[in-house]
Amino acid sequence: MFVDNPNHKGNVAELAIATEAARLGLSVLKPLTEHERYDLVIGVGGRLLRVQCKWGAHQGDVITVRLKSSYHSPTRGYVTATYCGSEVDAIAVYCGELNRCFLLPIALVEGQVQVTLRLGRPRNNQRAALNSAADYELGAVAQLEERVAGSDEVEGSSPSSSTPTFKGASALNFPDPDDFADLKRTVGMDEFYAKLAQYVRRAEAGGEILITRWSRPVARLGPPAGRRRKEADEEEGNA
Repeated sequence: MFVDNPNHKGNVAELAIATEAARLGLSVLKPLTEHERYDLVIGVGGRLLRVQCKWGAHQGDVITVRLKSSYHSPTRGYVTATYCGSEVDAIAVYCGELNRCFLLPIALVEGQVQVTLRLGRPRNNQRAALNSAADYELGAVAQLEERVAGSDEVEGSSPSSSTPTFKGASALNFPDPDDFADLKRTVGMDEFYAKLAQYVRRAEAGGEILITRWSRPVARLGPPAGRRRKEADEEEGNA
């Protein structure tokens, strides 16, 4: 499909994503008010996700998705903005050339201006910090989320050994943005890059993360010094 006009691309992407979600049996809602940061609300696994729709450009083995948006402010001129978890829960992508839809959790792309999805393995076989398109196919996400929701409804239930699993399943789950249980205090570079937004939120909440390269410490991420000093003073005051 050849679409050149950016506005036309946005409209086509939104309609294609809504159609695919409906075909998969998902609830699809449209905001009645304008100027929201999300285009659709899609029900997945018993949750309503605020979804921003984007066009994905296909070139070779990669789908490239531009995430930044621009608007004109009377006082600030043209402003460029990215997306964050307080605005949207997921980014939906439609690649017109392949006629395929994908759903990316906001934790994967928060604050980024662009993300790429790989359709095949890189020539150097690198896997860390790469996003496989197959892991984020809308149909796969929907099935995984529905299966997880269904297992949660039955206390103590465990998935059957015959239940199919999806590669990269942990990455497909849309976690609570304030749940840092699966994050490490000491983390290697590859995992840090892959979960950058989550580690930054952990630091923002007051946590500290030691970053290593080849098992050697190279950096430490934590809250701003002013906030750390304020928290320490409050603790001393409560003692």
